[in-house]
Amino acid sequence: MSTNTASVGLGCMGMSGMYGATDDDASVRTIHAALDAGITLLDTGDFYGAGHNELLIGRALGGRENARRREQAVLSVKFGALRSPDGAWIGFDGRPAAVKNFAAYSLKRLGVEVIDIYRPARLDPSVPIEETIGACADLVKAGYVKQIGLSEVGVATIRRAHAIHPIVDLQIEYGLASRSVEAKIFPELRALGIGATLYGIYSRGLLTGTRPQAGDFRAHLPRFTGENSTKNATLIADFHALAQAHNRTPAALAFGWVLAKQPGFIALAGAKTEAQLKDALDAAAAPLSAEEVAALDALFPAGAIAGDRYNAPQMAHLDSEK
Repeated sequence: MSTNTASVGLGCMGMSGMYGATDDDASVRTIHAALDAGITLLDTGDFYGAGHNELLIGRALGGRENARRREQAVLSVKFGALRSPDGAWIGFDGRPAAVKNFAAYSLKRLGVEVIDIYRPARLDPSVPIEETIGACADLVKAGYVKQIGLSEVGVATIRRAHAIHPIVDLQIEYGLASRSVEAKIFPELRALGIGATLYGIYSRGLLTGTRPQAGDFRAHLPRFTGENSTKNATLIADFHALAQAHNRTPAALAFGWVLAKQPGFIALAGAKTEAQLKDALDAAAAPLSAEEVAALDALFPAGAIAGDRYNAPQMAHLDSEK
């Protein structure tokens, strides 16, 4: 069976320690496997592993032996999040000078002359979005960036940004466990002709049965802790039973649902290994039936999952949630 990967991208964040232990050699093999399977979009952030993720992608695409893969790859880079040496998150910077500084370092780490899609990872509340996007537009004019995207912003910010420079894509969390964007944001994107890159499809492993260990930031997220964890466990068990009944893995079922519900958008497969990537490829190769989609809609109505996707301080800074 052939695999339709046109609507699948590779999310590389997990390759840089955000989700526990990693193996750089395995990560490079996963990037190569994704590109060789026909996936083109590689999504990263300059703050993933404090630059490690960009260096890793640069390694995967470097050398004469990877020239074909480099030509194929579409690099999506998020910028702006600030981190201290101990890994703590210490703010966001969307000032024009900072934007251009971040881009300079990303180009160097990735080993490329141009970034395909450049986007602020969040809205800086102290800097008008017009200034941040204006700086990105300067990078486009100078030839360092091809297109501009956004991430985790709401309708009003999308409109303001799009008025300054055409926005090609919004990166936003979406999946069975996170459906709030269906009401306003998706209709606005389609009205404006803007695409979307959908991440968090497995709700950071919640849907696949992940139990975060020490050192994994997910261990502190609301959906994985306290009463929320207990409530969600029952729903996840039902979900896994449904996957088994349809002879699919939970990951393939969750990924396939996103592909079915949001045609024309890109579903990000957050994978550290080739085995994890396989679930997304399987979902693209064998689309869900109408019966499967309906069963999942019934099992996961909006708000079915207990707990927010981030802790309260982080939720307060998400323009997309306002």
